[in-house]
Amino acid sequence: MTTPSDLQAPSADGVTAPLRYPTFRRIWLASLLSNLGILIQGVGAAWAMTEMTSSADKVALVQTALLLPVMLIAMPAGAIADMYDRRIVTLAALSIALCGATVLTALDWSGLTTPNLLLVLCFVIGGGMALMGPAWSSSVSEQVPAKMLPSAIALNGISYNIARSFGPAVGGIVVAAAGAGAAFAINAFLYLPLTVALFLWKRAAEPSRLPRENLSRAIVSGVRYIANSPSIKIVVARTMITGLVGSGLQALMPIVARDLLHGGAQTYGVMLGAFGLGAVVGALNISEMRRRMSGEAAVRACTLSMSGAIAAVALSHNAILTAAALVLAGAVWTIVWTLFNIGVQLSAPRWVAGRSLAAWQASFSGGLAIGSWGWGRLTDAVGVDITLLISAALMLLLPLLGRWLCMPPITERGEDAEMLADPKVRLPLTYRSGPLVVELEYRVALENARAFHNVMQDVQLYRQRNGAYGWSIARDIADPELWTERYHCPTWLDYLRQRNRWTQSERALDEQATAFHIGPEPVRIRRMLERPFGSVRWKEDVPDRAASAL
Repeated sequence: MTTPSDLQAPSADGVTAPLRYPTFRRIWLASLLSNLGILIQGVGAAWAMTEMTSSADKVALVQTALLLPVMLIAMPAGAIADMYDRRIVTLAALSIALCGATVLTALDWSGLTTPNLLLVLCFVIGGGMALMGPAWSSSVSEQVPAKMLPSAIALNGISYNIARSFGPAVGGIVVAAAGAGAAFAINAFLYLPLTVALFLWKRAAEPSRLPRENLSRAIVSGVRYIANSPSIKIVVARTMITGLVGSGLQALMPIVARDLLHGGAQTYGVMLGAFGLGAVVGALNISEMRRRMSGEAAVRACTLSMSGAIAAVALSHNAILTAAALVLAGAVWTIVWTLFNIGVQLSAPRWVAGRSLAAWQASFSGGLAIGSWGWGRLTDAVGVDITLLISAALMLLLPLLGRWLCMPPITERGEDAEMLADPKVRLPLTYRSGPLVVELEYRVALENARAFHNVMQDVQLYRQRNGAYGWSIARDIADPELWTERYHCPTWLDYLRQRNRWTQSERALDEQATAFHIGPEPVRIRRMLERPFGSVRWKEDVPDRAASAL
């Protein structure tokens, strides 16, 4: 959480405006060094595998090993990020990655590294980064005000891609001069500045008056929210498909450098640097592209450009032409992923931000990991040039997805609405009391019936994504003006959470539904305990503290 001094708005807008906030600036600079180390290590790992085996499958599996943990543990990591202090979670995750990098360094210097051991330790490092990802990404909203969030997201992308511009080239020089072990050691060392920056962040936690969810319930809540959020589902699906199709270029870059350009580790580093340089150019132009084009139009333009760039890499045997194509590929690739990232972050309220980002990161990393493995297997069969041409052809078809999965408009983040007072009750309840049945009775003029029903379909989605189940809307056949909305919550505690999770836009939707109500009395609300005896522990004579506080 930013401090009061941090929240003084900067005088100028633009992509660099978030750097005026001290907390964000310190962490951003430290993350730049961390990203540099990660990319140097990536060059070392990929080239070490290239030297240990001639199999393109094994080389591509290096990227799979680093990214697969994100797909496997993303939702638990997102739930942990939402349940606990995101700063502490990030520090713990950094510790895991640091341990993996340190062990990898020691083994390489001892001459004990094997292809399988390299993949295992890359998986450990990837696991630390997987745990860190949701906490790290969702904490950005606690370091800058909401209006700065898109710029802060773009800046984090710029941080990674500045590192990508220089890291691979530096990594290639380091590997050529001192071996892969030196690259692993540099990565371990460059984790330390970010660790220090996070220790210096005085995060002001917002204590909740409700108990923390357990991990399994938090995961279920996150999945339920995403399943009932059309905009997030679309972005997640587009991300997964784009990652599957486009992952081959980066996964096979060592093979491109070795087989198509006939170079070594330095050539590989320079090619990755060209891709990173293009990524910085793309990230710097995100704001302008968002201003001039819709999200769908921007994604279509970028995927078409990416198709041409991949084809150029496949056909080129000249390092300069390949580097130029990679600059274009890096620019459009970064724009696409940043647009997807912004779309998710601005669609999710704070209480589920970590889990929403985890789902996006799982789709992103899962697409890259599975795609890298698949493209590696195909390369062993038909060669790197044919494989890249197939990837380019599939990328050319991706804009057709917009006909069924059109990118949602990217507006502003759905900020949490103010907390509601708990309803007054006379029946002694515990937090475990339930299931709870909620009924709302609306009286709607006959001529407004269709419009009201349409609004209630959107109400259904937000009720369900915030915790309700078994939702229905019914109309009285003897009194057609009378409508009854009905839904369940598993327990009294779940109901209290559900009614305080809505955002300002959802509150406005609720008010829109209520505006259809006619008559002298307000909308009637009934809250009923479905199984008041036997299914829960409660005492008639000793009210639970949860109920006595109401």
